[in-house]
Amino acid sequence: MKKRIAILGSTGSIGTQTLDVVRRHPDRYEIYAISAHRSVDLLVAQAREFHPEVVCIADESKYAQLRAALSDMEIKVWAGAEAIAQMVTMPSIDVVVAAMVGYAGLQPTIEAIKAGKTIALANKETLVVAGEIICELAQQYHAPIIPVDSEHSAIFQSLVGEDRSEIEKILLTASGGPFRTFTLDQMRSVKAADALKHPNWEMGAKITIDSATMMNKGFEVIEAKWLFGVPVEKIQVLVHPQSIVHSAVQFTDGAIKAQLGAPDMRLPIQYALSFPERLASDFPRADLLQLGNLTFEKPDMDRFPNLALAYEAMSRGGNIPCVLNAANEVVNLAFREDRCGFLQMSEIIAETMHRAPFIARPSYEEYVATDREARETASRCLEGRGV
Repeated sequence: MKKRIAILGSTGSIGTQTLDVVRRHPDRYEIYAISAHRSVDLLVAQAREFHPEVVCIADESKYAQLRAALSDMEIKVWAGAEAIAQMVTMPSIDVVVAAMVGYAGLQPTIEAIKAGKTIALANKETLVVAGEIICELAQQYHAPIIPVDSEHSAIFQSLVGEDRSEIEKILLTASGGPFRTFTLDQMRSVKAADALKHPNWEMGAKITIDSATMMNKGFEVIEAKWLFGVPVEKIQVLVHPQSIVHSAVQFTDGAIKAQLGAPDMRLPIQYALSFPERLASDFPRADLLQLGNLTFEKPDMDRFPNLALAYEAMSRGGNIPCVLNAANEVVNLAFREDRCGFLQMSEIIAETMHRAPFIARPSYEEYVATDREARETASRCLEGRGV
Protein backbone atom coordinates (compact mmCIF):
# COMPACT_ATOMS: atom_id res chain seq x y z
CA MET A 1 0.00 0.00 0.00
CA LYS A 2 1.06 3.58 -0.60
CA LYS A 3 2.36 5.58 2.35
CA ARG A 4 0.13 8.55 3.04
CA ILE A 5 2.17 11.66 3.77
CA ALA A 6 1.46 14.97 5.47
CA ILE A 7 3.90 17.81 4.84
CA LEU A 8 4.17 20.64 7.34
CA GLY A 9 5.65 23.48 5.32
CA SER A 10 5.00 22.18 1.81
CA THR A 11 5.89 25.46 0.10
CA GLY A 12 9.36 25.75 1.64
CA SER A 13 12.63 24.27 0.39
CA ILE A 14 12.23 20.87 2.10
CA GLY A 15 8.52 20.73 1.35
CA THR A 16 8.89 21.34 -2.37
CA GLN A 17 11.72 18.81 -2.62
CA THR A 18 9.62 16.25 -0.72
CA LEU A 19 6.90 16.73 -3.30
CA ASP A 20 9.47 16.14 -6.02
CA VAL A 21 10.41 12.81 -4.40
CA VAL A 22 6.71 11.86 -4.23
CA ARG A 23 6.29 12.95 -7.86
CA ARG A 24 9.02 10.47 -8.83
CA HIS A 25 7.44 7.58 -6.90
CA PRO A 26 3.65 7.80 -7.37
CA ASP A 27 3.38 4.04 -6.86
CA ARG A 28 4.72 4.33 -3.30
CA TYR A 29 3.56 7.65 -1.87
CA GLU A 30 0.37 9.68 -1.70
CA ILE A 31 0.09 13.26 -0.41
CA TYR A 32 -2.73 13.29 2.13
CA ALA A 33 -2.29 16.73 3.73
CA ILE A 34 -0.19 19.84 3.15
CA SER A 35 0.27 23.09 5.03
CA ALA A 36 2.01 26.42 4.50
CA HIS A 37 2.48 29.62 6.44
CA ARG A 38 1.11 32.15 3.94
CA SER A 39 2.19 31.20 0.38
CA VAL A 40 -1.32 30.77 -1.00
CA ASP A 41 -0.54 30.65 -4.73
CA LEU A 42 2.05 27.88 -4.45
CA LEU A 43 -0.11 25.96 -1.96
CA VAL A 44 -3.01 26.09 -4.41
CA ALA A 45 -0.79 24.85 -7.25
CA GLN A 46 0.40 21.95 -5.07
CA ALA A 47 -3.15 21.06 -4.09
CA ARG A 48 -4.25 20.99 -7.71
CA GLU A 49 -1.37 18.69 -8.66
CA PHE A 50 -1.47 16.26 -5.72
CA HIS A 51 -5.18 16.36 -4.69
CA PRO A 52 -4.65 16.03 -0.92
CA GLU A 53 -7.51 15.40 1.49
CA VAL A 54 -6.65 18.50 3.54
CA VAL A 55 -4.92 21.82 2.83
CA CYS A 56 -4.14 24.14 5.72
CA ILE A 57 -2.81 27.70 5.86
CA ALA A 58 -1.28 28.94 9.12
CA ASP A 59 -2.04 32.62 8.43
CA GLU A 60 -5.78 32.81 9.06
CA SER A 61 -6.06 36.06 7.08
CA LYS A 62 -5.31 34.00 3.95
CA TYR A 63 -8.10 31.46 4.57
CA ALA A 64 -10.78 33.08 2.40
CA GLN A 65 -8.37 33.43 -0.54
CA LEU A 66 -7.29 29.79 -0.23
CA ARG A 67 -10.83 28.48 0.10
CA ALA A 68 -12.03 30.46 -2.91
CA ALA A 69 -9.12 29.24 -5.04
CA LEU A 70 -9.96 25.59 -4.23
CA SER A 71 -13.76 25.91 -4.20
CA ASP A 72 -14.10 23.70 -7.29
CA MET A 73 -12.25 20.81 -5.63
CA GLU A 74 -13.31 18.31 -2.96
CA ILE A 75 -10.56 19.33 -0.55
CA LYS A 76 -10.93 20.26 3.11
CA VAL A 77 -9.52 23.77 3.62
CA TRP A 78 -8.42 24.67 7.16
CA ALA A 79 -6.57 27.59 8.75
CA GLY A 80 -4.59 28.42 11.88
CA ALA A 81 -1.96 26.82 14.09
CA GLU A 82 -4.48 24.66 15.94
CA ALA A 83 -5.82 23.32 12.64
CA ILE A 84 -2.32 22.30 11.57
CA ALA A 85 -1.82 20.50 14.89
CA GLN A 86 -5.15 18.72 14.37
CA MET A 87 -4.36 17.86 10.75
CA VAL A 88 -1.33 15.69 11.60
CA THR A 89 -3.38 13.45 13.90
CA MET A 90 -5.70 12.23 11.13
CA PRO A 91 -5.81 8.41 11.23
CA SER A 92 -5.03 7.90 7.52
CA ILE A 93 -1.63 9.63 7.72
CA ASP A 94 1.44 7.37 7.95
CA VAL A 95 4.34 9.85 7.79
CA VAL A 96 4.54 13.49 8.84
CA VAL A 97 7.31 15.49 7.18
CA ALA A 98 8.03 18.19 9.75
CA ALA A 99 9.48 20.95 7.57
CA MET A 100 8.00 24.10 9.13
CA VAL A 101 10.59 26.76 9.89
CA GLY A 102 11.31 27.76 13.48
CA TYR A 103 9.53 27.39 16.79
CA ALA A 104 6.14 27.14 15.05
CA GLY A 105 6.95 23.52 14.18
CA LEU A 106 7.03 22.39 17.81
CA GLN A 107 3.33 21.98 18.62
CA PRO A 108 2.28 20.08 15.47
CA THR A 109 5.29 17.78 15.79
CA ILE A 110 4.30 16.97 19.38
CA GLU A 111 0.73 16.22 18.27
CA ALA A 112 1.98 13.98 15.45
CA ILE A 113 4.16 12.05 17.90
CA LYS A 114 1.23 11.60 20.28
CA ALA A 115 -0.75 10.21 17.34
CA GLY A 116 2.02 7.62 16.78
CA LYS A 117 3.03 8.89 13.34
CA THR A 118 6.46 8.33 11.81
CA ILE A 119 8.19 11.70 11.88
CA ALA A 120 10.53 12.67 9.04
CA LEU A 121 12.15 15.51 10.94
CA ALA A 122 13.52 18.52 9.07
CA ASN A 123 12.56 21.18 11.63
CA LYS A 124 15.70 21.74 13.71
CA GLU A 125 14.06 23.94 16.30
CA THR A 126 11.79 21.17 17.62
CA LEU A 127 14.69 19.27 19.18
CA VAL A 128 16.68 22.41 19.97
CA VAL A 129 13.83 23.91 21.99
CA ALA A 130 12.38 20.82 23.68
CA GLY A 131 14.57 17.82 22.92
CA GLU A 132 13.97 16.10 26.23
CA ILE A 133 10.19 16.25 25.93
CA ILE A 134 10.25 15.19 22.27
CA CYS A 135 12.41 12.13 22.97
CA GLU A 136 10.29 11.08 25.95
CA LEU A 137 7.08 11.40 23.94
CA ALA A 138 8.53 9.52 20.95
CA GLN A 139 9.41 6.62 23.25
CA GLN A 140 6.07 6.73 25.05
CA TYR A 141 3.98 6.77 21.87
CA HIS A 142 6.29 4.51 19.79
CA ALA A 143 6.69 7.21 17.14
CA PRO A 144 9.86 6.74 15.05
CA ILE A 145 11.85 9.91 14.32
CA ILE A 146 13.89 9.71 11.12
CA PRO A 147 16.14 12.72 10.46
CA VAL A 148 15.93 14.55 7.14
CA ASP A 149 18.82 17.00 7.62
CA SER A 150 21.68 15.81 5.42
CA GLU A 151 24.09 15.66 8.38
CA HIS A 152 21.80 13.75 10.72
CA SER A 153 20.66 11.48 7.90
CA ALA A 154 24.34 10.67 7.27
CA ILE A 155 24.82 9.79 10.95
CA PHE A 156 21.59 7.79 10.97
CA GLN A 157 22.71 5.84 7.89
CA SER A 158 26.15 5.23 9.39
CA LEU A 159 24.53 3.77 12.51
CA VAL A 160 22.28 1.26 10.75
CA GLY A 161 23.26 -2.17 12.11
CA GLU A 162 25.51 -0.65 14.79
CA ASP A 163 25.22 -0.59 18.57
CA ARG A 164 24.88 3.03 19.64
CA SER A 165 26.71 2.32 22.87
CA GLU A 166 29.83 1.84 20.73
CA ILE A 167 29.82 5.43 19.43
CA GLU A 168 33.06 7.14 20.39
CA LYS A 169 32.49 10.38 18.50
CA ILE A 170 30.07 11.96 16.05
CA LEU A 171 31.79 13.97 13.32
CA LEU A 172 29.36 16.64 12.17
CA THR A 173 30.45 18.37 8.98
CA ALA A 174 29.78 22.01 8.05
CA SER A 175 30.36 23.81 4.77
CA GLY A 176 31.55 26.92 6.59
CA GLY A 177 29.05 29.06 4.69
CA PRO A 178 29.79 32.07 2.49
CA PHE A 179 32.06 33.80 5.04
CA ARG A 180 34.34 30.88 5.91
CA THR A 181 37.49 32.81 4.95
CA PHE A 182 36.32 36.29 6.00
CA THR A 183 38.04 38.23 8.79
CA LEU A 184 36.03 39.79 11.61
CA ASP A 185 36.52 43.21 10.01
CA GLN A 186 35.12 41.92 6.72
CA MET A 187 32.11 40.38 8.47
CA ARG A 188 31.18 43.67 10.16
CA SER A 189 29.94 45.09 6.87
CA VAL A 190 28.22 42.07 5.28
CA LYS A 191 24.51 42.30 4.46
CA ALA A 192 21.74 39.74 4.17
CA ALA A 193 22.13 39.60 0.38
CA ASP A 194 25.75 38.48 0.90
CA ALA A 195 24.82 35.89 3.52
CA LEU A 196 22.07 34.41 1.35
CA LYS A 197 24.62 33.31 -1.29
CA HIS A 198 25.39 29.86 0.12
CA PRO A 199 28.23 28.16 -1.80
CA ASN A 200 26.73 24.64 -1.91
CA TRP A 201 23.10 24.39 -0.83
CA GLU A 202 19.77 25.87 -1.91
CA MET A 203 17.82 26.58 1.28
CA GLY A 204 15.24 28.97 2.70
CA ALA A 205 16.30 32.45 3.84
CA LYS A 206 16.23 31.81 7.60
CA ILE A 207 18.31 28.64 7.51
CA THR A 208 20.75 30.15 4.99
CA ILE A 209 21.47 33.02 7.40
CA ASP A 210 21.86 30.48 10.21
CA SER A 211 24.38 28.65 8.05
CA ALA A 212 26.34 31.87 7.48
CA THR A 213 26.55 32.49 11.26
CA MET A 214 27.10 28.76 11.99
CA MET A 215 24.10 28.79 14.32
CA ASN A 216 22.68 26.16 12.00
CA LYS A 217 25.57 23.89 12.93
CA GLY A 218 25.11 24.72 16.60
CA PHE A 219 21.49 23.65 16.33
CA GLU A 220 22.62 20.42 14.66
CA VAL A 221 24.96 19.69 17.58
CA ILE A 222 21.99 19.96 19.94
CA GLU A 223 19.83 17.83 17.63
CA ALA A 224 22.51 15.15 17.42
CA LYS A 225 22.67 14.93 21.20
CA TRP A 226 18.96 14.10 21.37
CA LEU A 227 18.65 12.02 18.20
CA PHE A 228 21.57 9.72 18.94
CA GLY A 229 21.81 9.84 22.73
CA VAL A 230 25.38 11.09 23.00
CA PRO A 231 26.78 13.82 25.26
CA VAL A 232 27.80 17.11 23.67
CA GLU A 233 31.49 16.47 24.34
CA LYS A 234 31.33 13.51 21.93
CA ILE A 235 30.10 15.69 19.04
CA GLN A 236 32.85 17.32 16.97
CA VAL A 237 32.21 19.85 14.22
CA LEU A 238 34.45 19.74 11.15
CA VAL A 239 34.38 22.42 8.46
CA HIS A 240 34.27 20.58 5.14
CA PRO A 241 33.89 23.13 2.31
CA GLN A 242 33.11 20.59 -0.42
CA SER A 243 29.93 19.30 1.35
CA ILE A 244 30.49 15.76 0.05
CA VAL A 245 31.06 13.97 3.37
CA HIS A 246 27.71 14.74 4.99
CA SER A 247 28.82 13.47 8.43
CA ALA A 248 30.46 10.46 10.05
CA VAL A 249 30.61 8.31 13.16
CA GLN A 250 33.77 7.13 14.87
CA PHE A 251 33.39 3.94 16.90
CA THR A 252 35.17 2.63 19.98
CA ASP A 253 37.43 0.40 17.89
CA GLY A 254 38.67 3.44 15.94
CA ALA A 255 36.71 2.73 12.74
CA ILE A 256 34.92 5.63 11.03
CA LYS A 257 31.79 5.24 8.90
CA ALA A 258 30.67 8.16 6.77
CA GLN A 259 27.97 8.88 4.22
CA LEU A 260 29.03 10.72 1.08
CA GLY A 261 27.02 12.15 -1.78
CA ALA A 262 26.33 15.19 -3.90
CA PRO A 263 24.72 18.09 -2.00
CA ASP A 264 21.10 17.33 -2.90
CA MET A 265 18.46 17.32 -0.14
CA ARG A 266 16.20 14.97 -2.09
CA LEU A 267 18.50 12.08 -1.22
CA PRO A 268 18.03 12.25 2.59
CA ILE A 269 14.34 13.11 2.12
CA GLN A 270 13.81 10.01 -0.02
CA TYR A 271 15.74 7.85 2.45
CA ALA A 272 13.61 9.10 5.35
CA LEU A 273 10.43 8.22 3.44
CA SER A 274 11.62 4.81 2.20
CA PHE A 275 13.61 3.59 5.24
CA PRO A 276 14.66 0.82 5.67
CA GLU A 277 14.62 0.46 1.87
CA ARG A 278 16.75 2.37 -0.63
CA LEU A 279 15.00 3.47 -3.79
CA ALA A 280 16.71 4.02 -7.12
CA SER A 281 17.02 7.65 -8.19
CA ASP A 282 18.45 9.81 -10.93
CA PHE A 283 19.77 12.38 -8.45
CA PRO A 284 23.25 13.82 -9.14
CA ARG A 285 26.15 11.53 -8.26
CA ALA A 286 29.35 12.56 -6.48
CA ASP A 287 32.26 11.63 -8.75
CA LEU A 288 35.24 11.22 -6.43
CA LEU A 289 37.67 11.18 -9.34
CA GLN A 290 36.47 14.61 -10.42
CA LEU A 291 36.36 16.04 -6.92
CA GLY A 292 40.05 15.68 -6.12
CA ASN A 293 40.87 16.67 -2.54
CA LEU A 294 38.36 16.65 0.31
CA THR A 295 39.47 18.97 3.11
CA PHE A 296 38.54 19.39 6.77
CA GLU A 297 39.18 22.30 9.13
CA LYS A 298 38.59 23.15 12.76
CA PRO A 299 35.77 25.72 13.15
CA ASP A 300 36.83 29.18 14.33
CA MET A 301 34.54 30.00 17.25
CA ASP A 302 36.06 33.46 17.66
CA ARG A 303 34.80 34.46 14.22
CA PHE A 304 31.63 32.36 14.54
CA PRO A 305 30.61 32.63 18.22
CA ASN A 306 27.11 31.29 17.58
CA LEU A 307 28.57 27.78 17.48
CA ALA A 308 30.15 28.33 20.90
CA LEU A 309 26.84 29.72 22.21
CA ALA A 310 25.05 26.56 21.08
CA TYR A 311 27.56 24.34 22.89
CA GLU A 312 27.13 26.54 25.98
CA ALA A 313 23.33 26.32 25.79
CA MET A 314 23.39 22.54 25.54
CA SER A 315 25.92 22.25 28.39
CA ARG A 316 23.73 24.41 30.64
CA GLY A 317 20.64 22.49 29.53
CA GLY A 318 17.14 23.07 30.82
CA ASN A 319 15.38 25.93 29.05
CA ILE A 320 18.56 27.63 27.81
CA PRO A 321 18.52 26.03 24.32
CA CYS A 322 14.95 27.38 24.02
CA VAL A 323 16.29 30.84 24.89
CA LEU A 324 19.06 30.42 22.31
CA ASN A 325 16.56 29.57 19.59
CA ALA A 326 14.11 32.37 20.42
CA ALA A 327 16.83 35.03 20.48
CA ASN A 328 18.27 33.70 17.22
CA GLU A 329 14.91 33.89 15.45
CA VAL A 330 14.58 37.54 16.53
CA VAL A 331 18.04 38.61 15.36
CA ASN A 332 17.98 36.46 12.22
CA LEU A 333 14.85 38.29 11.05
CA ALA A 334 16.30 41.65 12.12
CA PHE A 335 19.45 41.01 10.08
CA ARG A 336 17.41 40.05 7.02
CA GLU A 337 15.46 43.31 7.44
CA ASP A 338 18.69 45.33 7.86
CA ARG A 339 17.88 46.18 11.50
CA CYS A 340 20.88 44.33 12.93
CA GLY A 341 24.52 43.88 11.98
CA PHE A 342 25.99 40.45 11.26
CA LEU A 343 28.26 40.39 14.33
CA GLN A 344 25.61 41.98 16.55
CA MET A 345 23.46 38.87 16.20
CA SER A 346 25.80 36.84 18.42
CA GLU A 347 26.09 39.67 20.95
CA ILE A 348 22.32 39.93 21.39
CA ILE A 349 21.88 36.15 21.64
CA ALA A 350 24.59 35.98 24.35
CA GLU A 351 23.01 38.85 26.27
CA THR A 352 19.57 37.23 26.10
CA MET A 353 20.97 33.92 27.37
CA HIS A 354 22.70 35.76 30.24
CA ARG A 355 19.47 37.50 31.31
CA ALA A 356 17.17 34.47 31.09
CA PRO A 357 16.04 32.76 34.32
CA PHE A 358 17.14 29.12 34.35
CA ILE A 359 14.63 26.25 34.57
CA ALA A 360 16.27 22.82 34.94
CA ARG A 361 13.36 20.60 33.77
CA PRO A 362 10.81 22.76 31.97
CA SER A 363 7.28 21.64 31.25
CA TYR A 364 5.77 22.34 27.83
CA GLU A 365 4.03 25.41 29.28
CA GLU A 366 7.36 26.66 30.67
CA TYR A 367 8.97 26.24 27.25
CA VAL A 368 6.18 28.36 25.76
CA ALA A 369 6.72 31.05 28.43
CA THR A 370 10.51 30.90 27.99
CA ASP A 371 10.17 31.37 24.24
CA ARG A 372 7.92 34.41 24.67
CA GLU A 373 10.10 36.03 27.34
CA ALA A 374 13.34 35.42 25.42
CA ARG A 375 11.89 37.03 22.29
CA GLU A 376 10.89 40.08 24.34
CA THR A 377 14.36 40.28 25.90
CA ALA A 378 16.12 39.95 22.54
CA SER A 379 13.86 42.61 21.04
CA ARG A 380 14.67 45.01 23.89
CA CYS A 381 18.39 44.32 23.45
CA LEU A 382 17.99 45.07 19.75
CA GLU A 383 16.26 48.38 20.47
CA GLY A 384 18.84 49.27 23.14
CA ARG A 385 21.63 49.02 20.61
CA GLY A 386 19.95 51.57 18.40
CA VAL A 387 19.83 49.38 15.27
